[in-house]
Amino acid sequence: MALNADKQRYLSRLAGKTFFILGDEACAYGALFAGCDFFAGYPITPASEIAELIANDLPKAGGIYVQMEDELASIAAVIGASWTGSRAMTATSGPGFSLMQENLGYAIMTETPCVLVNVQRSGPSTGQATKPAQGDVMQARWGTHGDHNIIALAPKSAQECLDLMLECFDLADTYRTPVLLLMDGEIGHIRESVTMPSMPAIDHATRKKADAGDEPFGGDDLVPGIVHYGEGRNVHVTGSTHLANGMRDVATPKVHDVLIRRIYRKIEENRDTIVRTESDISPDGRAKIGVIAYGAAARPAYGAVLECREQGQAVDFLRLITIWPFARKQVTEFAKNLDVILVPEMNLGQLSREIERFVDCPVVPVSKIGGIPHTVDEITSAIMEAV
Repeated sequence: MALNADKQRYLSRLAGKTFFILGDEACAYGALFAGCDFFAGYPITPASEIAELIANDLPKAGGIYVQMEDELASIAAVIGASWTGSRAMTATSGPGFSLMQENLGYAIMTETPCVLVNVQRSGPSTGQATKPAQGDVMQARWGTHGDHNIIALAPKSAQECLDLMLECFDLADTYRTPVLLLMDGEIGHIRESVTMPSMPAIDHATRKKADAGDEPFGGDDLVPGIVHYGEGRNVHVTGSTHLANGMRDVATPKVHDVLIRRIYRKIEENRDTIVRTESDISPDGRAKIGVIAYGAAARPAYGAVLECREQGQAVDFLRLITIWPFARKQVTEFAKNLDVILVPEMNLGQLSREIERFVDCPVVPVSKIGGIPHTVDEITSAIMEAV
């Protein structure tokens, strides 16, 4: 992706520098370095700082910011912008994420590359509007109806908010699909040192374009080339079941079967490339207790693992960076020699139940809700109780 002059000047002033900023702000800078040139959104805590920074800075980088009337319109505008060739995104929190589910399904069905950031807060409904949570994990996977797949990443630091935004946009373009960044309020509002990418490091994935005569929704490739509006070629985009040329065919079972299986497979068959985890395994392999965590909960969880090791207990640790598609192979391998797995989550055990499906040992949720993150001592106590 070539940088226009405005974007080149804007990014050059930031490149390689280190700033002490919020996770939300790091996310916004990550989007700008990723080449985002269109943002549509609606203010909502604890995600508003993303929109505030992008509203101020995206026009300086030659892009467009639009504050929409609500979250439904926000994701609709993002989808439309993507079909004109923009790297487009929105950012929201739980209630707004709920409102976006129908159009998230539309983006999946129409194979629209875009990025949706969800800075999770306590719920349901309005809940604790400014407090962090991890309650949208299953909504991210199953919130929109029908058979589908999704890609979702979860940062544990302000630096990762920036770094994973770069990955989100590349994954969206590579697999022609919406991609979610599942932040949480704790990470969105944490303030840490964040280092911007250097200019030579900005090497974006290229969105595959359909050649003349290629069908924009079919063919031999799992990920067909896209036809953007305004390029001189007709393209029909519909959320209804459609043929390879994009035209509706809702009555033929085989058409639906072929379309949906391909959309599902393009992520499923690339999970080894997409899925990322981070582990710290006892070198002697004697651990019988493991801890799996993600996002903000991974920070005190790893601290508790280190604390238990200082007390002479062997404990293994696995952090999920990619939440969806689920890291089933990595989780199964991690659990192979364990007697029990503890899963600290800022919810009532959403991912714990997914982990149970792929391991042969007991899985113990270490749940905490109420808007206050786990402490190291709380998780340490849970580990020692399991011992």
